[in-house]
Amino acid sequence: MSNVLAFLGLGSVFAAVMLVSIQVQTARQVRRRADTLLQTQVGDVAIPDQREEQLAKPLAERLALPMIGMLGTIGRRITRKDARERLTRKLVLAGSPAGWDAEKLVAFKAVGLGGMLFIGWALSKAAHLHGIVGTGLPFLMAGVGFAVPGAWIGQMAANRQEQIRRALPDTMDLLTISVEAGLGFDAALAQVTRNVPGPLSEEIARLLQEMQLGISRVESFRHLADRTDVEELRGFVLAMIQADIFGVSIAGVLRSQARDLRVKRRQRAEKKAATSPLKLLFPMIFCVLPALFVVVLGPGAIRIVHNFFGIGK
Repeated sequence: MSNVLAFLGLGSVFAAVMLVSIQVQTARQVRRRADTLLQTQVGDVAIPDQREEQLAKPLAERLALPMIGMLGTIGRRITRKDARERLTRKLVLAGSPAGWDAEKLVAFKAVGLGGMLFIGWALSKAAHLHGIVGTGLPFLMAGVGFAVPGAWIGQMAANRQEQIRRALPDTMDLLTISVEAGLGFDAALAQVTRNVPGPLSEEIARLLQEMQLGISRVESFRHLADRTDVEELRGFVLAMIQADIFGVSIAGVLRSQARDLRVKRRQRAEKKAATSPLKLLFPMIFCVLPALFVVVLGPGAIRIVHNFFGIGK
C-alpha cells in the first residue's frame, strides 16, 4: 500500500510538471506564429515585445494564470454535467469570484485530493505509523483536501446570502423613502447602489445594468432572484413583478414590503434570543460548572480529607 501511494504521489508530481511544460511550450509556439503573421502583414512596423510585457507583471500572476487555465481545462474534462451545474450554482451564490468557475474548482479539488494524499503518506512514514492509523491517515487527509475547496466556496455563499438578508430591510426603507420623495424607481435603485455598500448593492447594480442593456424589468428581477437564495428577496422580487404587470403603485408595494421585512427581522432576532439558553447550556455544563464546583466544594473536600483521613496534617 505504501509503495502504491508513493508511486501515485511521484506520478502526480511528474504529470503536473509535464503539463506545465507542455502548456508553456504551446503558449510560446502560438506567440511565435502570431508575431510572424503580424510581421508579414504590417511589414517593418515595430511589434511590442510580449516577453518584456509578461516579465513586467508580478511573479505570482505569471505563475498563477497559466496554472489556473490548465487546471480549468483538466476540470472541464473530468467534471460531469450535473456536478458542474451544482458547482456553478454555488459559485453564483458566492458572488461569482473573479477567475473561478466550476471546472477550476473541480481541478483544485482533484489537486487537493492528490496533494493531501501524498502529504498524509509522507507524514505516516515520517512518524512510523502502522496499522489502521498509518493506512487511514493518507485517505483521511485526501478527503479533507478534496472537501476544502467546495466547503470554502459554500461558506462564502452562505456568508454572502446572510449579508444580503441583513441589508435587505434597511435597503427597502431607503427605497421607500426615495420613491415617496419623488424619485423614479430606477433612480431610487441607483441611489441605493451609491449609498448602501455590500452584496445586495452589487446585485442591484447588476439589475440596473441589465435593464440598461435592454432586458425587461420583469426578466431582470427574475435574474436577480436566480442569483440569490434569500427568501425575503424572492418575495420582494415577486411583489415587484406583480406590480409591474398589473400597474400597482410601486410606493405602496415598497411600503408594505418594508413593513413586512422589519417584522421578519424582529422575529429572527427573537428566535435567536430564544435559542440562546440552549446554546449556553453545554458551555455552562462543561466549562463553568466544573470550575464553580472546584471553588465551592474544594475547601470543604480538603477539610473532610484532613479531619477523617488525617492527610495533610
